[in-house]
This record gives sequence, structure tokens and C-alpha cells, in this order.
Amino acid sequence: MTFIEFFSSTPWAFYGLVIFTGLAVGSFLNVVIYRLPIMMERDWREQCHEFLELEQTQENEPQHFSLAFPASACPHCGHKIRFWENIPVISYLLLKGRCSGCKQGISPEYPLVEAATAAVSVVVAMHFGVSLQMLLALVFSWSLIALTMIDFHKQLLPDSITYPLLWLGILVNMFNQYTDLETSVIGAMAGYLSLWCVYQLFKLVTGKEGMGFGDFKLLAALGAWMGWQMLPLIILLSSVVGAVIGIGLIVLAGRERSKAIPFGPYLAIAGWIALIWGDQITRMWTGPF
Repeated sequence: MTFIEFFSSTPWAFYGLVIFTGLAVGSFLNVVIYRLPIMMERDWREQCHEFLELEQTQENEPQHFSLAFPASACPHCGHKIRFWENIPVISYLLLKGRCSGCKQGISPEYPLVEAATAAVSVVVAMHFGVSLQMLLALVFSWSLIALTMIDFHKQLLPDSITYPLLWLGILVNMFNQYTDLETSVIGAMAGYLSLWCVYQLFKLVTGKEGMGFGDFKLLAALGAWMGWQMLPLIILLSSVVGAVIGIGLIVLAGRERSKAIPFGPYLAIAGWIALIWGDQITRMWTGPF
């Protein structure tokens, strides 16, 4: 019996593996969300010092900083997080949301990202079943979660995630996984150029930059995965998602209306919805006519 046959015949094992993997990946995504912007900022600083021929200053920063080094520690007291303190969701509950060293509160964002990653993974598994499409859609979904959280906190959409996502979308559609290659390539071009044109028009009229270039690359990646036909739906959904979340942040969280809200998270959420339910939503629009 092959793995596909085994998991197809035993749903409990399949979904159990998906949940476990989702929680583990969610824990890793927390590392990416926190560390990747710091790595980018350090790299930019080093490039600026090199270009301006200035002396490098470490300012008590570790010489080597990556996704794997140094080991995770409490930002308040430096307590090294032991393996049993790093079990997704469970450790947060056992520790009652506090560091075991200094008793300072741990952000609830960590278990929420882990739980959300597991939940998203289950939805993807239910939709695509035991298949290559499911595995690829999981990578797509996990990438969008990382981009959503990084952009929400730092107003950054790292090229180190958007570019691989873009090229992977074209690559998988060489084998017609979600659409055909021609539609994928046109989707990538149309996704980038559509927002680029909006950006240039807005800047011409107002003299301000309405969005970042990372948004263009993200929509290009979404177009590469799902094709140009899905782009109008993604843009419309992103507007709806943005309105709902924006109003929620203002009303429930007391966010200032004048404070800028990044567009990337709305694009990412809309893109994921389109991947899972895009065809059904489109048929709802066009069915009666």
C-alpha cells in the first residue's frame, strides 16, 4: 500500500498529519515573521555602511543572525527557550502565556499564528485531498501567512518570499496544476502591471505613493498561480477584506484612522480565498446570467 492509498483510506491519519505539520510549520513561521525583517534591516545597514565607506558598528548585535541562529530566547530576560517550552500552542497554554524565567507576558500572536496555520492547512487538505496539488497549495498558503504578518507589522513584503512564490507558480503551471502555462505567465504580467499603473496614476494625481512595489510582486505571484482570469476577483475580494478588517481595527482595536494600513495582507487573504473558493464564487456571479 502506497502512502497515497494509506492516507486516502484513513482520513484520521491524514488530517492528523496535516494538523501536526501545520502546527510545526506555524511555529517556524513565527521565527520567519520575527527574524526575516531584522535580517533584511541588518543587510541594508551593512550595504549603506559599505556604500558610504563608514565604519561598521555592531551595537551588541550577534555577528551571525539567521533563521536558525541564535537560539530562540525571551526578548525581556534572555532566557533560552527549551524544547518543551516551544511546543506549538500547548506550551503557551502550559506556561499561561508567560516566560518561565521572568514571568513577562508572551504575545498571543505566536499561538494564534500556529493555530491559524494548522486551520488553513486543514482547509487546503479538505479541498484538494491527498494530491500534489494539496502539497503545492500548502506551500502557497504558508508563504501567504508569513507575508501577511510581516507586512502587517513592518510594511514589508520580502523579495525572498514573493519572488520564489512567483517563479514557483509559473513552474507548477508548466504541468497544468492550477491553470495552463500561458494563462499563468499572462497572470504574472497582468498582476504586476495592473497595480503598477494604479500606483503611477495615484502618484501623478496626489504626489504620494499609495502602495509599495512589494504589492505588485505579490499580485504577480497570485496571477502566476491562478491565471489572469482570477485577478479581478482577487482585487475585488482584497477590497472587501480590507474594508472589513480596517473597520474592525478602528472600531474594536481603536486603531487611528489616519494610520496607514498595508495592502499586502488583504491581497494575500484574497488570493488564498480565490485559490480555494474562486471557481465557486465566480460561478455564483455568472450562473444566473
